[in-house]
Amino acid sequence: MASVVWRCCCRNVGSRRRLGISCVRGRFLLSPALEEWSRLPSPQSLVPGPQASWFSTSSSLFFPKDGILFWRTSPGFHSVAERMYCCGKAYSDEKDMDPFKLGQRDLKNIYEDIKKELFVSTAELKDMCEYYFDGRGKALRPVLVVLMARACNIHFNNCSREVFASQRSIAVIAEMIHTASLVHDDVIDGSDSRRGKSTINRIWGEKKAVLAGDFILSAASVALARIGNTTIVSILSQVIEDLVRGEFLQLGSKENESERFAHYLEKTFKKTASLIANSCKAVSILGCPDPKVHEIAYQYGKNVGIAFQLIDDVLDFTSCADQMGKPTAADLRLGLATGPVLFACQQFPELNVMIMRRFCSPGDVELAWQYVQQDKQAAYSHMWVIVNHEATCGQ
Repeated sequence: MASVVWRCCCRNVGSRRRLGISCVRGRFLLSPALEEWSRLPSPQSLVPGPQASWFSTSSSLFFPKDGILFWRTSPGFHSVAERMYCCGKAYSDEKDMDPFKLGQRDLKNIYEDIKKELFVSTAELKDMCEYYFDGRGKALRPVLVVLMARACNIHFNNCSREVFASQRSIAVIAEMIHTASLVHDDVIDGSDSRRGKSTINRIWGEKKAVLAGDFILSAASVALARIGNTTIVSILSQVIEDLVRGEFLQLGSKENESERFAHYLEKTFKKTASLIANSCKAVSILGCPDPKVHEIAYQYGKNVGIAFQLIDDVLDFTSCADQMGKPTAADLRLGLATGPVLFACQQFPELNVMIMRRFCSPGDVELAWQYVQQDKQAAYSHMWVIVNHEATCGQ
């Protein structure tokens, strides 16, 4: 899929000291291949509260009292913005740091370390468990975790930029939990491809894939117990509970149209954002005793996670399979109504019937796709506002 790169410039409201990447008032950089957004009409009427200003020439959406969310198309994974708008001022000489490069030092050999945690004597189980830890993933969650750890350490110690061993372990555990959830998701969804290659369930079968996912989770639990902090164990155990609850939410649907988007956001938090939020909170606890910082770290991870998933749901309608690393329109084929579909319902009420029958009738998927494409400017405008709200107003 197209890349999503975040950078957060923020402040701690209490002390007004810079807190690295943590967020009270955030700014995110995104570079998805969504050229359509540069042609969208002003979304001012969609924004609750303070009016937003639409900069068509700079491809920016600016919320005066909250921050900025802006994108530029780039063929590469990382991009550097040439110009930013924040609080009505232009900064043309500010160099944006690449978060993946910033976290690279602390994540060196992370996949080798994960494989050590997955040590097994059975060759087949070993191959299955290590299958996705091939270095081809973005490692977004470990990057966010180590950068949050470093930010909290600097904030508390005022000098230390080192990530503690226990904090790095959280990054490893987060990636293991995430990957185990992917293995289980592929079984539930009957997926054939992931990250541009065949899924574990397609190669080894569903029963063995479930066991492989379970084994990865068990290895992550052992690594978590080794940290020796019961608070951290409780926090990350919540993630596993949320993953299960989120999957159940995804299997259901709300008949009441007004409740559907809240249901969608709750599912998105539990399935995607909870892991990032609780991992960020965990490393903040290990690096700083201030409960206010812990809450800031949690909220930052929550909002980044929700924004990430919302963008991913839009890309399902705008990107090709090669960019996504998985088939497009996959959610529709699974009977799932994501944000773009829910917003398209306002223009095409007939989608409501399809949503309730989970797009199972012949032609439902194709027709729903066409409706979203016809109403994509309005749907993406709505999604864009929600992403900005989650990224900057969730505190």
